[in-house]
Amino acid sequence: MRITDLLQENGIALNGRAADKREAIDRMVALMDATGKLSDVERYKQAVLAREEEGSTGIGEGVAIPHAKTDAVKAPGLAAMVVKDGVDYDCLDGEPAYLIFLIAAPDTKENVHLDVLARLSVLLMDEDFRNKLIAAPDKRAFLRAVDEAEQAKFGEAPAGQTGTAAQKKPEQNGGYRLLAVTACPTGIAHTYMAAESLESKARELGISIKVETDGSGGAKNVLTKQEIADCDCIIVAADKNIEMERFDGKPVLITKVANGINKAGALLEEAASGGVPVYHSRTRGDAADSGTGEHESAGRRIYKHLMNGVSHMLPFVIGGGILIALAFLFDNYEINPANFGKNTPFAAFLKTVGDTAFGFMLPVLSGFIAMSIGDRPALAVGFVGGMLCANGGSGFLGALLAGFAAGYLVAGLRKLFDKLPASLEGIKPVLLYPVIGILLIGALCVFIINPPVSALNDWMSRALGSMGESSRVLLGVLLGGMMAIDMGGPFNKAAYVFGTAAIANGQFEIMAAVMIGGMVPPLAIALCTTFFKNRFTKKERQSGLTNYIMGLSFITEGAIPFAAADPLRVIPASVAGAAVAGGLSMLFGCTLRAPHGGIFVTPVIGHPMLYLAALVIGSVVGMALLAILKRPIRQKA
Repeated sequence: MRITDLLQENGIALNGRAADKREAIDRMVALMDATGKLSDVERYKQAVLAREEEGSTGIGEGVAIPHAKTDAVKAPGLAAMVVKDGVDYDCLDGEPAYLIFLIAAPDTKENVHLDVLARLSVLLMDEDFRNKLIAAPDKRAFLRAVDEAEQAKFGEAPAGQTGTAAQKKPEQNGGYRLLAVTACPTGIAHTYMAAESLESKARELGISIKVETDGSGGAKNVLTKQEIADCDCIIVAADKNIEMERFDGKPVLITKVANGINKAGALLEEAASGGVPVYHSRTRGDAADSGTGEHESAGRRIYKHLMNGVSHMLPFVIGGGILIALAFLFDNYEINPANFGKNTPFAAFLKTVGDTAFGFMLPVLSGFIAMSIGDRPALAVGFVGGMLCANGGSGFLGALLAGFAAGYLVAGLRKLFDKLPASLEGIKPVLLYPVIGILLIGALCVFIINPPVSALNDWMSRALGSMGESSRVLLGVLLGGMMAIDMGGPFNKAAYVFGTAAIANGQFEIMAAVMIGGMVPPLAIALCTTFFKNRFTKKERQSGLTNYIMGLSFITEGAIPFAAADPLRVIPASVAGAAVAGGLSMLFGCTLRAPHGGIFVTPVIGHPMLYLAALVIGSVVGMALLAILKRPIRQKA
């Protein structure tokens, strides 16, 4: 449906005024009512306000497109208002809105408001078109400018289509045009930020989408078979392997979870273009070989396998580690220093449970790395390899190597066993894979992996123990800075994995430096938005408040939206602050037996007051540098 089919002169105001967003909506609803499209003005207004509660329809660039689909609308309608002085509409870029279009859609099967929303969004990306509307001398000139832009952009496209790549095909049977799955290794922040970004951008573009989140609490909003069958394309924005077999025969766009956050618009456009190749499944680990989405290098595939193991390992590490730390908190050292952690019954209980959970760390890491590569037959082989490495002295590094060895070993066995008669298919998973796989991984771990890696671990432990103060501080600076470089990416994960491995080896200073480095970036940004408000938009200042909670909770990902918007200033400032904090933590001799928890595990931190001082100093350094690097911006208060 064309915009000019809905927009009438009595629904246009060229010299509108509004003190705030609520008044702007009131005036827009009055304009809509003047067109005769509403059966119940108040119910329609409440529907518009309810939509705003879900997220502002101020799309930025001086434009807002409020809308509502309700049975209070008799027929599709559109109203427009030019506010030449601007109105604070909570736009995504924090700037005032000068052009407001209000859409009214009846509560029917057709999604007229999405079609109109998509057309408007495309047209209003053109700055010259926006300026022409704002400067229109009369309503006829306004309508003429819309008509000319619509014809130039879309030609005589049939009603309900925009003519753009993003809208070539209408929704099928009321289902979703696009589907998506988001997943990050920890399943805490990136997963949900990518989902929100895709959903928000899809609303702007008028594309219906459903996003499944594969988070730490399990998959939510799971895609159904019917939805997969009916959709045009599936976006998989994930840094760990997910269930891909269900997408066999559908166009699938595979990318990083970070692109789901930072490049949502481009992903949606590409997914809806009709040019995404069809995915053909073989096994769980074959997503990279499907020819869809980005070309994945061998390094990235290895990273995804590793992160699959890490994501499954973290609950054991965090849960067990914090319980172990609490055991020391509630114990009495003076009873028996040699048995510290189990001197009192309650402490002994916590230590026993924590040690049991923590003991699963290496087998789980190895098992799920193997499963990511060789699918389910590799899980048992990887578990056994991880346990052999845990008991054989090669520790974290040995279990990591065993996981990859087990995965590729089983993948090779599967290809080899494909040549066996079909009558033996049933005994492969219950006999051939476990018996031969476990035998071979056992030999690899005992005779090849454990001896050299155990020796390497002993050397590293001795080297760390013999480090002088300056070397320890330098290590703290390095680890703290790594936590802030990519805020959840490979550098961050490498430092965190190193810290958790150090806990397993009894080196608690390293984890303290790692955690403090991850806490600084969101705290530095939060402080800067508080004390240097003129460097940030209104929306950024509001988001900055949540970074206090994220930083204190050791959720580094809270800094990502700021880093994505201004990487050349935010990242250097965050790295500097985190490096200072990590170095000071090492200098003060702070220790941490729990691999997570942020400020809430302060009671179990060695030298807690000095640790808090290091956190404050690092955060202030990051704040000051960010304030220096960012220039004040001109905006409406």
